[in-house]
Amino acid sequence: MSFDHKPRILFLYGSLRDRSYSRLLAEEAARIMTDFGAEVKFFDPRELPIHGGVPETHAKVQELRSLCQWSEGQVWTSPEMHGNITGILKNQIDWIPLSIGAVRPTQGKTLAVMQVSGGSQSFNAVNTMRILGRWMRMFTIANQSSVAKAYQEFNDDGTMKESAYRDRVVDVMEELYKFTVLLRQQVDYLADRYSERKAAALKASLALETSLAHNNASSDDTVNRVNLKTM
Repeated sequence: MSFDHKPRILFLYGSLRDRSYSRLLAEEAARIMTDFGAEVKFFDPRELPIHGGVPETHAKVQELRSLCQWSEGQVWTSPEMHGNITGILKNQIDWIPLSIGAVRPTQGKTLAVMQVSGGSQSFNAVNTMRILGRWMRMFTIANQSSVAKAYQEFNDDGTMKESAYRDRVVDVMEELYKFTVLLRQQVDYLADRYSERKAAALKASLALETSLAHNNASSDDTVNRVNLKTM
């Protein structure tokens, strides 16, 4: 498969605060990713209802799912709150199903995970996001970013200060870009599963048997009507 468009990267973040450090980190990463040559988009989690509280036809739910299907790679960024990701980020992931009709909106896509902390460096949030990424059948890259005392790491204009933390963000985005470019060309092959092929073959076989049985029944009915006419 050949591509005539830039790698498509979707950013999700886990805070609604006016000066949200998870959003600022995502925006910094998006600028870096754009410099590498990717096309980036954000989902604004404001006004996304709690999962299960509204029908799936809700406009914000459809927006999120459309962006997810558009993307070829994703970046999830969350504050660490009570030792884990925030409900804001988890709610977004909860609204993304494993399948929409015959389309799996996350399967085979690349994923990078990042977190911000108000105190010392921690990896609880990124570890949780890795579990979620695996569950969503995504290829989560090995590198990750965890920014401690995030309130010290950003300028007044929202850009990130030069530091080892920012260098790590560049490393993560570079790795995500490379893996997205490489894997999107083979995603159908890499995400193809024996169990799914087996299930599809069984479904096709049952459909064929049903069709043959229907055709035989129709043929028998036709023969019976002809016999009645000739009696």
